[in-house]
Amino acid sequence: MMMGGKNSIVRMLSALALAGALSVTAGTAARAASAVKVIVNNTVITSGDIAKRAAFLRLQRQGGGAAEAKQQLVDEALKRAEIARVQQSVSTADVDAAFARFAAGNKLSPEQLGKILEQAGVGVDHFKQYIAVQMSWPRVVNFRYGSANRLSGGDLVKRMMEDGGNKPVTTEYFLQQVIFVIPESKRGKITAKRQAEANASRSEFPGCDTSKAFAANYRDVSIRNLGRVLAQQLPDDWKPLVEKAGDGTTTGTRVTEKGVEYLAICKKRQVNDDTAAEIVFRAEDLGKKKAGGEDPNSERYLEELRAKAQIVNK
Repeated sequence: MMMGGKNSIVRMLSALALAGALSVTAGTAARAASAVKVIVNNTVITSGDIAKRAAFLRLQRQGGGAAEAKQQLVDEALKRAEIARVQQSVSTADVDAAFARFAAGNKLSPEQLGKILEQAGVGVDHFKQYIAVQMSWPRVVNFRYGSANRLSGGDLVKRMMEDGGNKPVTTEYFLQQVIFVIPESKRGKITAKRQAEANASRSEFPGCDTSKAFAANYRDVSIRNLGRVLAQQLPDDWKPLVEKAGDGTTTGTRVTEKGVEYLAICKKRQVNDDTAAEIVFRAEDLGKKKAGGEDPNSERYLEELRAKAQIVNK
C-alpha cells in the first residue's frame, strides 16, 4: 500500500476560476480535426490532445500555449508508460473520487464540472487522465527511490541524540484486508449492493484468527493479510479510517478497483524499536521535502526516461 498524490491536484488548481475562464475559441480549437504531432515511443500525441492541454493551461491561468502543452503531454506519456510498467497506477475509482472532490471544492457537481470542461475544450477524459498521472507518479517515484532513502545505524543514532536520546514512539497495526470482489464487467451495476453487504458484514466480523471461515459465508469475498503496518506507512485513503477504528474492530468501507473493501485491526499497540524509528524519521523527512516543493527524485527519474525514449516530432 502506498501513498498517492491527490492533494497535489487540489494545490495545483486551487486558484482555478472555472466559470469565468471559459472560451468558445478554446472549445472550437480542441474539437478541430486532429493530426499526429509527436510519437513518444509507441504513444501518439495529436494536435487535438495539444489543443485540450492548451485549453487546460488557460483554465489554470498558466502561459506557455501549445509549446508548453506539448511538453507536458510528452512528459505525461513517459510517466504513464512507466506507471504501467511498474504497476503502480491508482484505480479508476480513486480518479473518479478525486474528480468529485475537485468539483465539490469548486462548489460544483461532477456533472456541472464535466459540462464546464467540455465547453472549455478540455473534456472530462483529458482531465481525468491528468489526475491519474498526478496521483500515480508519486507512487512510482517512491517505489523506485524508497529503499535508497534508508537511514544508516549512525544516522538513526544521530537523529535520536538530537531528540535527547529518545526513540520516537508510533502506532503499530497488524491488518487484514477484507474485499467484497466486484468483477470489472459488473462494476457500477452491483456496487451499491456489494457495499451494503460489506457494511452489514462488519458487525459479524469474528476477528482475524477466524476471518477466512467468516469469508466463506459470503460470495466472492477474499481475505488478505497485510501484516505489520506503522501509522506513517498507512495510505492517505485508509489512514483516517484506520486511526478511527479500535483494536479488534474494522474500518469503514471504501470502493476500490477490486470491489468494496474494509480493513480489520487485528492488533494495535505503541512501539519504539529501531525499524519504527527509521520509518518515523523518513516520514518526517518526506514531509519536509513535500513542504519544500517537488521531490528532486521525480525530475531525476523523468530525465532518465527522456534519455531512453524515442521521441519523434512530426
